[in-house]
Amino acid sequence: MSQQTTAAPRAAAATADYLDQRTGVGKAVKEFARKIFPDHWSFLIGEIALYSFIVLLLTGIFLTLFFVPSMELVEYEGPLAAMNGVEMSKAFESTLHLSFEVTGGLLMRQIHHWAALIFMASIVTHMMRVFFTGAFRKPREINWVVGFTLMILGLAAGFSGYSLPDDVLSGNGLRITDGVVKSIPIIGSYMSYFLFGGEFPGVHIIPRLFTVHILLIPALILALIGLHLFLVVLHKHTQFPGSGRTDRNVVGYPLFPVYVAKAGGFFFVVFGLLALMGATMTINPVWNYGPYDPSPVSAGAQPDWYMLFLEGALRLTPGFLEFTVAGFTISLNVLIPAMIVPGLLFTALALFPFIEAYATGDKREHHVLDRPRNAPVRTASGVSILTAFMVLVLAGSNDLIATHFALSINDITWVFRILLFVLPAITFWATKRIAMGLQRKDRELVLHGHESAKIVRFAHGEYVEIHQPLDTHERWLRVQHTPERPIPLLPAEDANGVARKGVRKDALRSRVSSFFFEDRIEPVTPAELAAAHDHEEHAAIEGADGGAGTAGLVEAGPASSGTALGGTKAPHDD
Repeated sequence: MSQQTTAAPRAAAATADYLDQRTGVGKAVKEFARKIFPDHWSFLIGEIALYSFIVLLLTGIFLTLFFVPSMELVEYEGPLAAMNGVEMSKAFESTLHLSFEVTGGLLMRQIHHWAALIFMASIVTHMMRVFFTGAFRKPREINWVVGFTLMILGLAAGFSGYSLPDDVLSGNGLRITDGVVKSIPIIGSYMSYFLFGGEFPGVHIIPRLFTVHILLIPALILALIGLHLFLVVLHKHTQFPGSGRTDRNVVGYPLFPVYVAKAGGFFFVVFGLLALMGATMTINPVWNYGPYDPSPVSAGAQPDWYMLFLEGALRLTPGFLEFTVAGFTISLNVLIPAMIVPGLLFTALALFPFIEAYATGDKREHHVLDRPRNAPVRTASGVSILTAFMVLVLAGSNDLIATHFALSINDITWVFRILLFVLPAITFWATKRIAMGLQRKDRELVLHGHESAKIVRFAHGEYVEIHQPLDTHERWLRVQHTPERPIPLLPAEDANGVARKGVRKDALRSRVSSFFFEDRIEPVTPAELAAAHDHEEHAAIEGADGGAGTAGLVEAGPASSGTALGGTKAPHDD
């Protein structure tokens, strides 16, 4: 028994030694295993995206074995009686075959679809965490662009995937895509003819989408995931602020064995939940929609949630933006909401780290995350973008809202048109004010401590409240950040009266910087903290709270003097 027990470790050691001598992998594994990672639940969101993608690959391999990416028309003959004799494409027929005849086929389809939704949700949530905490700052700007590209590829993978069954719902989505492509001036009709292999719906779009979905996009996603993880290891992981955490260290646990065990267990948790959702929650029942026919459009037709904002933008754009010039129709009511506006927003989102670095002029490396309250404009910008996104998502469901709540769809559309411009501005202003209010509260806590709800009275009749000082950890959390200030605008001329070069560029940078940092709350300085705790009366109050030094103080109770609380300003109040 002991010989069998020792044989396996010896074989493993011999194999590892064999590989190390020929590849030098031992040094890399040793270095990687000692890598320290901080322990915070929000860092698991990115792992959910990774594990969902692994599930997508596994289930996608299974589905590829049975799906037929062909638009050749056949008559259905199978166990689904309602479809017998119906003309359909081989793509739709193979989807029905997968769902009703292949053992485990429907389960795999539904797990695959749920994994795609969770994959996109976790990517968006992960990017929100990175954005609001400033994790995209130097040296991680490139990794932010990599993550942004992964999100765009995820959108493309989702769209190309749910278009493959060639049912009425996915066909309507392709019809919208055809309209968007044709709205491009001059080249739109040629691009549509190329994509679809002829006039819509053509005969080539499903095979082409299949190739893109199972080969091109997964290869790009795998490459970018590898690059993303490499940059995470190269730059070391970010960490939330706290005492003992600086830009020069990482406080956490080593990858091996702590995070290897955690990651392995968490993968099976994600996989198990996706399997449970696929087994119990029906999604995309294509047999209810039927095969694609260009003539009908089903009511309540909507794409998956991550594409719903484009649907909402198309529904909100008024039709008068379409006009004819020299015999050519210019469909700005399609081009603007479907391509120009999303293009501008996505470009601004991708470039935000560089815009903020331009506004700060900061060249330092940042490995400790920001508290969102300490970057009011960034936080307000993120909330404003999310607000606009949510308005568009709801607008993409305006028909369902109208039918479920017995409302006028025209009124709903006009309300969403107004909200799209008004609500993001309101949420920007409100979020910025809330963040600055929280900063003021932090200053008050650092200077005066927590309220204790204990009132004392001086001998001369003044009432004050005892404040409990912050401990070292709490104080450090509230004062550790470096305040950002606007970049001052230098004079247009130097000391000799000669005009400086780049005055206009400096003026632009100063305006951008002022937008970001003109309204700010400075953190408490050591001098302010010392002054706040150096009052004789404040010391006497602290002594009273500690049970000593109570001379001149009387504890206020129900039988105390009728002097109104707050009638005299406490000496330690602002």
